[in-house]
Amino acid sequence: MSNDGWQCPHCQQFQQLSSRALENQWFHLDVGTTAEGELGLRYVAIRCVNPKCSQLTLNVSVGKVKVLKQRPNEWSGILESWQLRPASKAKSQPEFIPEPLRADYKEACLIRDLSPKASATLSRRCLQGMIRNFCQINKGTLFEEISELRKRVDAGETPKGVDAETMDAIDAVRKVGNIGAHMKANINEIVDVDANEAQALIELIEMLFTDWYVARQQRLDRLNRVTRIADGKSENKGEVPVETEKGTGPEAHATG
Repeated sequence: MSNDGWQCPHCQQFQQLSSRALENQWFHLDVGTTAEGELGLRYVAIRCVNPKCSQLTLNVSVGKVKVLKQRPNEWSGILESWQLRPASKAKSQPEFIPEPLRADYKEACLIRDLSPKASATLSRRCLQGMIRNFCQINKGTLFEEISELRKRVDAGETPKGVDAETMDAIDAVRKVGNIGAHMKANINEIVDVDANEAQALIELIEMLFTDWYVARQQRLDRLNRVTRIADGKSENKGEVPVETEKGTGPEAHATG
């Protein structure tokens, strides 16, 4: 939890937790001593207090327990933890982002811990879809598409938000994603991707969603608002202002 409070994974709104919206409980699993010792199960349930969301977030953990005779048992540390709801840390994305891109992004988030290599491959595919859809570049391979994108960036021929600063990171997604997408000639040579690396790719996808699609939509919304204002003013141009009666207007009181 940050200084701003807890952030709801459903709506991304920060909020301060209260006992009315939070339940944190654990109990001893009375099954005898396991290979890891005495174990317990813990759950943390949080209801989002944003009235437009009100979704439940649920996390469950298995941890070690100290069994004490003279006083209550103590929870002594987490062994494994699972986020059950929502199933991943994927952020809600607006519907003006094409659905196939949102689907690949969500799946990359969902399997980040289970299979980081597969997650990186999905991030790579999502990136390729963005280059084809947003930048209108469609070549035979992602390498060719990124090379063409670099040329257009250098020539200043890309849509707003596509800049040189992100090109190296974009190519990094391709390279890491290739580990999962293409097997090496020597099948015994294993190149792995860990969850933190997969998360870095996911965060780049999120940034590009914001810098490309969301920023473009916000510009369009602002321009459309100004256009509607101008159209509204144009409709009033034909109206004849109400004239004052003779001798009652301001000019009647003017002195020479």
